Amino acid sequence: MASQFKPPDWVQNTNIYEVNVRQYTAEGTFNAFVRELPRLKDMGVHTLWLMPIYPIGKENRKGTMGSYYSIQNYREVNADHGTADDFKNLVTQAHSLGFKIVLDWVANHTAWDHVWTISQPEFYSRGNNGNFRPPFPDWADVIHLNFDNKNLWNAMIAAMKFWITEFDIDGFRCDMAHLVPLDFWKQARKELDTVKPLFWLAETEEANYQEAFDAILTWEFLHKMESYWRGETDIAGIETVLKKYDTVFSPEGLRVYFTSNHDENSHSGSEYERMGDAAIAFAVFCATWKGIPLVYSGQELPNKKRLAFFEKDIIDWMGTNKLQNFYKTLLNLHSTNPALRAGGSNVNIWRIKTSESKNVFAYLRKNGGREVLVILNLSSENDLDVEFLDAKVTGTFKNVFSEDANDFTTEKKIEMQAWEYLVYEK
Repeated sequence: MASQFKPPDWVQNTNIYEVNVRQYTAEGTFNAFVRELPRLKDMGVHTLWLMPIYPIGKENRKGTMGSYYSIQNYREVNADHGTADDFKNLVTQAHSLGFKIVLDWVANHTAWDHVWTISQPEFYSRGNNGNFRPPFPDWADVIHLNFDNKNLWNAMIAAMKFWITEFDIDGFRCDMAHLVPLDFWKQARKELDTVKPLFWLAETEEANYQEAFDAILTWEFLHKMESYWRGETDIAGIETVLKKYDTVFSPEGLRVYFTSNHDENSHSGSEYERMGDAAIAFAVFCATWKGIPLVYSGQELPNKKRLAFFEKDIIDWMGTNKLQNFYKTLLNLHSTNPALRAGGSNVNIWRIKTSESKNVFAYLRKNGGREVLVILNLSSENDLDVEFLDAKVTGTFKNVFSEDANDFTTEKKIEMQAWEYLVYEK
């Protein structure tokens, strides 16, 4: 079912950079992160998704600092990060540089010592013993909210509105959105979009949730990339997931592609642990396939360590970010070339047939007269002779990384090295 809502125009060309404020700097504050904005602007970042910035519960806390997703008060900022004025300054500075700010919103559960446990205990689910209960047994540091209570809906929407009216944020990334009734999200969006048109991103892959959300996170594809590296699937397996997205999900719905985020990095390892030598080629895919690319804090370094989830564990910035220009090239291409728009009926994408269908994943994106050609050698094979068997690949293209030109009307063969990626702009 198509959504009754439309994303703001800027969403089609945006990209997302997930910010882990706690681990980003030694200070772990908003003010310290503000210093990073010019660098991220230079890197081509458009939208900053901030992991939860609210006070963290103390009761049943995990680790020393607790989970960002165990929230004590929806209307305050975590004092570890600074003050409300500090956060307001961050938003103001970000907006002045052209960034959009998206807040992480956790609607399914709160900390055990959230203010509502005293003021509104009827908002919570109860276990057989009549006490508050976690949503799942291993989520022991949080308790489940009861969305059968419509007063909770009003209180939750009012809390979300607070961040729009007081801080002028631009959207929400909604944690485990499918654990909350779809009708709640529809009501929230209907009310809050009248205050300001927002970008709504859901952590879910339940297709009907695109009735309320602009975009979803592609978890299944992430795990398929990991399976590919482990040798458990092949290029046909990759295609199966992409075809599923095109058939099961709404054509208007947008998808966000990524090789890492806070969950995967902390609990499963960096993209280099999970995808090995394929990590960079898959990063190119995530930035050039039909959707919105997402980059996690430190991927431009690149950060290869697992950041502790419940403790202070700073990203080891070295002063030189080896992949800064890599991401800058891809993010700028995505935002400036209409062929890479996240959605829209004018954007076409074709898989390109080559002589190396077992090892090479190639595709062409087109919007009017603009074209982008992507060729990924998803194998450890060196000196791979790749011949294009598709008439769609024709004309002169420029390699966006080397700026070398290729006339594919006459040059139908290229040589590729192991895990090499080639991105051409017509």
